[in-house]
Amino acid sequence: MRRTSLAILSLCALALVLVVAGCGGTKSSSSSGGSTEAGGETASAADCTPAQMETHTAGTLTVATDKPAYPPYFEDDEPANGEGFESAVAYAIGKQLGYPKAKIEWTVEPFDSSYAPGPKDFDFDVNEISITPTREKAVDFSAPYYAATQAVVALEDSEAAKAKSLADLKDTKIGVQINTTSLSTVDEEIDPSSKPEVFNSSGDVVTALKNGQVEAVVVDLPTALYLTAAQVENATIVGQFGKAEGEEWGALLAKESPLTACVSGAIEALEESGELEKITQRWMSQAADAPQLH
Repeated sequence: MRRTSLAILSLCALALVLVVAGCGGTKSSSSSGGSTEAGGETASAADCTPAQMETHTAGTLTVATDKPAYPPYFEDDEPANGEGFESAVAYAIGKQLGYPKAKIEWTVEPFDSSYAPGPKDFDFDVNEISITPTREKAVDFSAPYYAATQAVVALEDSEAAKAKSLADLKDTKIGVQINTTSLSTVDEEIDPSSKPEVFNSSGDVVTALKNGQVEAVVVDLPTALYLTAAQVENATIVGQFGKAEGEEWGALLAKESPLTACVSGAIEALEESGELEKITQRWMSQAADAPQLH
Protein backbone atom coordinates (compact mmCIF):
# COMPACT_ATOMS: atom_id res chain seq x y z
CA MET A 1 0.00 0.00 0.00
CA ARG A 2 2.87 2.28 -0.71
CA ARG A 3 3.04 3.38 -4.36
CA THR A 4 4.68 6.82 -4.56
CA SER A 5 6.77 9.07 -6.75
CA LEU A 6 9.95 11.06 -6.32
CA ALA A 7 7.82 14.08 -5.59
CA ILE A 8 6.27 12.33 -2.61
CA LEU A 9 9.73 11.50 -1.35
CA SER A 10 10.06 15.13 -0.35
CA LEU A 11 8.37 13.86 2.79
CA CYS A 12 11.66 12.24 3.59
CA ALA A 13 13.19 15.57 4.46
CA LEU A 14 11.13 15.70 7.62
CA ALA A 15 12.45 15.36 11.11
CA LEU A 16 13.66 12.06 12.42
CA VAL A 17 15.49 9.23 10.70
CA LEU A 18 13.87 5.97 11.75
CA VAL A 19 16.08 3.48 13.51
CA VAL A 20 18.46 1.70 11.14
CA ALA A 21 19.23 -1.97 11.19
CA GLY A 22 20.47 -3.38 14.42
CA CYS A 23 19.74 -0.43 16.65
CA GLY A 24 17.34 -2.50 18.70
CA GLY A 25 19.40 -5.67 18.73
CA THR A 26 22.86 -6.97 19.40
CA LYS A 27 25.46 -6.29 16.75
CA SER A 28 28.56 -8.32 16.25
CA SER A 29 31.96 -6.79 16.71
CA SER A 30 32.97 -7.79 13.21
CA SER A 31 31.35 -8.62 9.91
CA SER A 32 33.77 -11.50 9.53
CA GLY A 33 32.96 -14.49 11.71
CA GLY A 34 30.97 -12.58 14.34
CA SER A 35 27.44 -13.25 15.44
CA THR A 36 24.16 -11.36 15.55
CA GLU A 37 21.09 -11.74 17.71
CA ALA A 38 18.76 -12.40 14.79
CA GLY A 39 21.12 -13.50 12.06
CA GLY A 40 23.36 -16.00 13.84
CA GLU A 41 26.92 -16.43 12.65
CA THR A 42 28.37 -14.26 9.93
CA ALA A 43 30.88 -15.71 7.47
CA SER A 44 34.28 -14.60 6.28
CA ALA A 45 34.44 -12.64 3.05
CA ALA A 46 36.55 -15.38 1.46
CA ASP A 47 33.67 -17.83 1.87
CA CYS A 48 31.10 -15.43 0.46
CA THR A 49 31.89 -15.04 -3.24
CA PRO A 50 29.93 -16.16 -6.30
CA ALA A 51 32.43 -18.99 -6.76
CA GLN A 52 31.83 -20.27 -3.22
CA MET A 53 28.14 -19.58 -2.58
CA GLU A 54 25.49 -22.22 -3.28
CA THR A 55 22.84 -19.99 -4.84
CA HIS A 56 19.48 -21.05 -6.26
CA THR A 57 20.89 -20.53 -9.76
CA ALA A 58 24.64 -20.88 -10.18
CA GLY A 59 26.35 -17.53 -10.70
CA THR A 60 23.16 -15.57 -10.00
CA LEU A 61 21.67 -14.10 -6.83
CA THR A 62 17.89 -14.52 -6.81
CA VAL A 63 16.01 -12.03 -4.63
CA ALA A 64 12.28 -12.22 -3.87
CA THR A 65 9.61 -9.74 -2.88
CA ASP A 66 5.83 -9.45 -3.12
CA LYS A 67 3.85 -7.94 -5.99
CA PRO A 68 2.74 -5.19 -6.13
CA ALA A 69 5.99 -3.82 -4.74
CA TYR A 70 5.19 -0.51 -3.06
CA PRO A 71 7.15 2.67 -2.25
CA PRO A 72 9.12 3.69 -0.34
CA TYR A 73 10.51 0.17 -0.47
CA PHE A 74 10.30 -0.16 -4.27
CA GLU A 75 9.49 2.37 -6.99
CA ASP A 76 7.14 1.96 -9.97
CA ASP A 77 6.39 -1.64 -8.95
CA GLU A 78 9.75 -2.60 -10.42
CA PRO A 79 12.25 -4.04 -7.92
CA ALA A 80 14.92 -4.44 -10.60
CA ASN A 81 15.31 -0.67 -11.11
CA GLY A 82 17.30 -0.25 -7.89
CA GLU A 83 14.97 2.52 -6.70
CA GLY A 84 13.41 2.33 -3.24
CA PHE A 85 14.76 1.27 0.13
CA GLU A 86 14.60 -2.51 -0.11
CA SER A 87 15.61 -2.61 -3.75
CA ALA A 88 18.67 -0.54 -2.87
CA VAL A 89 19.45 -2.73 0.14
CA ALA A 90 19.20 -5.90 -1.94
CA TYR A 91 21.56 -4.56 -4.60
CA ALA A 92 23.98 -3.35 -1.93
CA ILE A 93 24.01 -6.83 -0.37
CA GLY A 94 24.59 -8.34 -3.80
CA LYS A 95 27.45 -5.97 -4.53
CA GLN A 96 29.02 -6.73 -1.16
CA LEU A 97 28.90 -10.43 -2.06
CA GLY A 98 30.37 -9.90 -5.51
CA TYR A 99 27.21 -9.90 -7.61
CA PRO A 100 26.86 -6.96 -10.02
CA LYS A 101 23.36 -5.73 -10.83
CA ALA A 102 23.29 -7.83 -14.02
CA LYS A 103 23.74 -10.98 -11.93
CA ILE A 104 20.82 -10.27 -9.60
CA GLU A 105 17.42 -11.63 -10.59
CA TRP A 106 14.08 -10.82 -8.96
CA THR A 107 11.19 -13.20 -8.37
CA VAL A 108 7.74 -12.80 -6.83
CA GLU A 109 6.98 -14.34 -3.43
CA PRO A 110 3.74 -13.40 -1.60
CA PHE A 111 4.36 -12.00 1.86
CA ASP A 112 2.36 -14.55 3.81
CA SER A 113 3.94 -17.54 2.08
CA SER A 114 7.52 -16.31 2.34
CA TYR A 115 8.00 -17.65 5.86
CA ALA A 116 6.21 -20.97 5.31
CA PRO A 117 8.40 -24.02 5.95
CA GLY A 118 10.10 -25.73 3.04
CA PRO A 119 12.49 -25.06 0.16
CA LYS A 120 12.56 -21.64 -1.50
CA ASP A 121 12.77 -20.52 -5.10
CA PHE A 122 15.00 -17.62 -4.09
CA ASP A 123 18.21 -16.93 -2.21
CA PHE A 124 16.72 -14.28 0.07
CA ASP A 125 13.53 -12.25 0.36
CA VAL A 126 13.21 -8.57 1.31
CA ASN A 127 9.63 -7.53 2.01
CA GLU A 128 9.44 -5.60 5.31
CA ILE A 129 9.44 -8.97 7.07
CA SER A 130 9.73 -8.59 10.82
CA ILE A 131 11.96 -11.04 12.63
CA THR A 132 9.87 -13.04 15.11
CA PRO A 133 10.56 -16.21 17.12
CA THR A 134 7.64 -17.98 15.45
CA ARG A 135 8.91 -17.26 11.96
CA GLU A 136 12.44 -18.22 12.95
CA LYS A 137 11.20 -21.76 13.57
CA ALA A 138 10.48 -22.15 9.86
CA VAL A 139 13.01 -19.89 8.12
CA ASP A 140 16.32 -18.13 8.63
CA PHE A 141 16.74 -14.39 9.01
CA SER A 142 19.81 -12.33 8.33
CA ALA A 143 21.15 -9.67 10.64
CA PRO A 144 18.51 -6.90 10.69
CA TYR A 145 18.75 -4.07 8.19
CA TYR A 146 15.97 -1.84 9.55
CA ALA A 147 13.58 -1.29 12.45
CA ALA A 148 10.21 0.46 12.43
CA THR A 149 7.39 1.29 14.81
CA GLN A 150 3.69 0.72 14.10
CA ALA A 151 1.26 3.52 13.29
CA VAL A 152 -2.48 4.09 13.44
CA VAL A 153 -4.12 5.71 10.41
CA ALA A 154 -7.70 7.00 10.42
CA LEU A 155 -9.91 9.26 8.32
CA GLU A 156 -9.56 12.88 9.42
CA ASP A 157 -13.21 13.33 10.41
CA SER A 158 -13.47 10.09 12.39
CA GLU A 159 -13.59 9.62 16.15
CA ALA A 160 -10.46 7.47 15.90
CA ALA A 161 -8.52 10.46 14.57
CA LYS A 162 -9.07 12.21 17.91
CA ALA A 163 -7.37 9.47 19.94
CA LYS A 164 -4.59 10.61 22.24
CA SER A 165 -3.72 7.22 23.70
CA LEU A 166 -3.97 3.52 22.92
CA ALA A 167 -6.81 3.30 25.45
CA ASP A 168 -8.79 5.77 23.34
CA LEU A 169 -8.68 3.23 20.49
CA LYS A 170 -10.04 0.30 22.48
CA ASP A 171 -13.53 0.52 20.96
CA THR A 172 -12.29 1.37 17.46
CA LYS A 173 -12.95 -1.00 14.56
CA ILE A 174 -9.38 -1.61 13.35
CA GLY A 175 -8.21 -3.15 10.09
CA VAL A 176 -4.90 -4.97 9.58
CA GLN A 177 -3.28 -7.25 7.03
CA ILE A 178 -3.30 -10.98 7.77
CA ASN A 179 -0.16 -12.62 9.16
CA THR A 180 1.61 -9.34 9.92
CA THR A 181 3.17 -8.12 13.14
CA SER A 182 0.70 -5.21 12.95
CA LEU A 183 -2.03 -7.70 13.85
CA SER A 184 -0.16 -9.14 16.83
CA THR A 185 0.83 -5.64 17.99
CA VAL A 186 -2.81 -4.51 17.91
CA ASP A 187 -3.85 -7.53 19.96
CA GLU A 188 -1.08 -7.08 22.50
CA GLU A 189 -0.89 -3.30 22.90
CA ILE A 190 -4.36 -1.98 22.04
CA ASP A 191 -6.36 -5.09 22.98
CA PRO A 192 -9.49 -3.77 21.24
CA SER A 193 -12.93 -4.70 22.55
CA SER A 194 -13.76 -6.32 19.20
CA LYS A 195 -11.46 -8.42 17.05
CA PRO A 196 -9.60 -6.50 14.34
CA GLU A 197 -10.86 -6.89 10.77
CA VAL A 198 -8.24 -8.93 8.93
CA PHE A 199 -7.58 -8.49 5.20
CA ASN A 200 -5.62 -10.61 2.75
CA SER A 201 -3.48 -7.86 1.26
CA SER A 202 -2.19 -4.39 1.97
CA GLY A 203 -4.33 -3.07 -0.88
CA ASP A 204 -7.43 -4.53 0.77
CA VAL A 205 -6.53 -2.71 4.00
CA VAL A 206 -6.40 0.62 2.16
CA THR A 207 -9.70 -0.06 0.39
CA ALA A 208 -11.36 -0.93 3.69
CA LEU A 209 -10.29 2.40 5.19
CA LYS A 210 -11.46 4.33 2.12
CA ASN A 211 -14.84 2.60 2.11
CA GLY A 212 -15.45 2.95 5.82
CA GLN A 213 -15.35 -0.79 6.49
CA VAL A 214 -13.02 0.03 9.36
CA GLU A 215 -12.46 3.17 11.42
CA ALA A 216 -8.67 2.90 11.48
CA VAL A 217 -5.86 0.71 10.18
CA VAL A 218 -2.52 -0.25 11.71
CA VAL A 219 0.57 -0.47 9.51
CA ASP A 220 4.27 0.27 9.96
CA LEU A 221 5.14 3.96 10.12
CA PRO A 222 6.81 4.27 6.67
CA THR A 223 3.71 2.71 5.10
CA ALA A 224 1.48 5.06 7.09
CA LEU A 225 3.36 8.06 5.74
CA TYR A 226 2.87 6.94 2.17
CA LEU A 227 -0.74 5.92 2.74
CA THR A 228 -1.69 9.37 4.04
CA ALA A 229 0.36 11.22 1.41
CA ALA A 230 -0.65 9.35 -1.72
CA GLN A 231 -3.39 6.78 -1.23
CA VAL A 232 -6.15 8.13 1.00
CA GLU A 233 -6.58 11.86 0.61
CA ASN A 234 -8.47 12.48 3.86
CA ALA A 235 -6.49 10.13 6.07
CA THR A 236 -4.21 11.14 8.92
CA ILE A 237 -1.64 9.44 11.13
CA VAL A 238 -3.18 9.29 14.59
CA GLY A 239 0.11 8.27 16.17
CA GLN A 240 2.86 5.73 16.35
CA PHE A 241 3.36 3.03 18.94
CA GLY A 242 5.21 -0.17 19.61
CA LYS A 243 8.46 -1.11 21.29
CA ALA A 244 10.87 1.77 21.61
CA GLU A 245 13.53 0.04 19.52
CA GLY A 246 11.09 -0.79 16.75
CA GLU A 247 10.48 -4.08 15.00
CA GLU A 248 13.50 -5.38 13.15
CA TRP A 249 13.31 -6.42 9.52
CA GLY A 250 15.70 -9.02 8.12
CA ALA A 251 16.35 -10.72 4.82
CA LEU A 252 14.49 -14.04 4.88
CA LEU A 253 16.17 -17.25 3.74
CA ALA A 254 15.29 -20.93 3.74
CA LYS A 255 15.83 -22.68 7.05
CA GLU A 256 19.51 -23.55 7.51
CA SER A 257 20.38 -21.88 4.24
CA PRO A 258 24.12 -21.99 3.46
CA LEU A 259 23.81 -18.31 2.51
CA THR A 260 22.48 -16.94 5.80
CA ALA A 261 25.88 -16.21 7.31
CA CYS A 262 27.06 -14.52 4.11
CA VAL A 263 23.99 -12.29 3.86
CA SER A 264 24.33 -11.34 7.53
CA GLY A 265 27.99 -10.55 7.02
CA ALA A 266 27.18 -8.38 4.01
CA ILE A 267 24.57 -6.41 5.95
CA GLU A 268 26.91 -5.85 8.87
CA ALA A 269 29.67 -4.73 6.52
CA LEU A 270 27.24 -2.25 4.94
CA GLU A 271 26.34 -0.97 8.38
CA GLU A 272 29.94 -0.59 9.47
CA SER A 273 30.91 1.23 6.28
CA GLY A 274 28.01 3.68 6.61
CA GLU A 275 26.45 2.57 3.31
CA LEU A 276 23.34 1.17 4.98
CA GLU A 277 22.75 4.44 6.80
CA LYS A 278 23.07 6.36 3.51
CA ILE A 279 20.47 4.13 1.89
CA THR A 280 18.20 4.48 4.90
CA GLN A 281 18.48 8.26 4.99
CA ARG A 282 17.71 8.54 1.29
CA TRP A 283 14.61 6.39 1.28
CA MET A 284 13.35 6.15 4.85
CA SER A 285 14.06 9.53 6.46
CA GLN A 286 10.36 9.83 6.98
CA ALA A 287 8.54 12.11 9.36
CA ALA A 288 8.41 11.01 12.95
CA ASP A 289 6.18 13.95 13.82
CA ALA A 290 3.41 11.46 14.52
CA PRO A 291 2.71 11.60 18.25
CA GLN A 292 3.61 8.66 20.45
CA LEU A 293 0.62 6.70 21.67
CA HIS A 294 0.94 5.00 25.06
